[in-house]
Amino acid sequence: MPEPSVPLEKLGFLTIGLFDGDDPAPGHETTLQVIELGEQLGFDSAWVRHRHLQYGISSPVAVLAAATQRTRRIELGTAVIPLGWENPLRLAEDLATVDVLSGGRLNPGVSVGPPMHWDDVRTALYPDTADVEDFSYERVARLMRFVRGERAASYAGKEGVVEEWSDRVQPQSPGLASRMWYGGGSVSSARWAGENGMNFLTSSVVRAEDSTDFAAIQHGLIRAFREAQPGGRVSQGLVVIPTDSATAEQRAKYRAYVEARTPRTSTPQGPGRLLFARDLIGSSDEIAEQLYAHAAFREVTEVAFALPFSFAAEDYVQILTDIATGLGPALGWAPRS
Repeated sequence: MPEPSVPLEKLGFLTIGLFDGDDPAPGHETTLQVIELGEQLGFDSAWVRHRHLQYGISSPVAVLAAATQRTRRIELGTAVIPLGWENPLRLAEDLATVDVLSGGRLNPGVSVGPPMHWDDVRTALYPDTADVEDFSYERVARLMRFVRGERAASYAGKEGVVEEWSDRVQPQSPGLASRMWYGGGSVSSARWAGENGMNFLTSSVVRAEDSTDFAAIQHGLIRAFREAQPGGRVSQGLVVIPTDSATAEQRAKYRAYVEARTPRTSTPQGPGRLLFARDLIGSSDEIAEQLYAHAAFREVTEVAFALPFSFAAEDYVQILTDIATGLGPALGWAPRS
């Protein structure tokens, strides 16, 4: 249980990678620069969100492939890839390829369920099979089987003079399966991840199944995962906005952002009863104090703090720098070189 005397072991951050639809290249370049900055500041990991039919990263695996060639040490993760949009066999190939390119630094996070706005996209996504697609945990299990090297085809051998076929996904990347994460907000998801040998990502969104106390719910998810897999890794992701080196203008913008988002944290939202965590804003010492009072944070030794969605590049530089030089050390973390 991390108390002030127990250092935080791994510090990461998460970015959505916003871009302008009329000129998307600069936004993607900014995302890569933010990841490079994270490595320079000593962060342990950088994670990217996944956004389909929006102005955020639609292909995190492709973005992280580029990031592998511009970094050498920092771990690279997805938080998370919604498998309802993916073919598990093809995704397994992409993940293994990027993991090989990274030298074993990829941490793929995935989730299941029907794609968002399913009725609007089903015809474009699955024109012939929409009614029979399986969006259950079995879709994750299929992906994990391919990543672990189980058979994907009934034939293997040489064909003709030079073509050689494998019955397993290629390339195979040793160690990738142990770095697969499941992103979940319910007790059943947390338990399933543990029972099936995955690591567990818990974010700033949970399901209010029996309570409306966010920290208590998240604490319960972590406990459920650990009961199923005592040695599994858990990473917590909350939105933190340290203001140590922020300008007066930045502080005003940040507080307006937090105030606009705060009402949704008071009650569960929508038919899924989604409950959002409060954004944590203030000095690094103030945020550290709030985290140590958070029941779920006291259960983890690694975090991936989420960057706010809609800020400018210079804001992300300030926030990441303050996390690395202020908040991280306040939590007992030391940067990697």
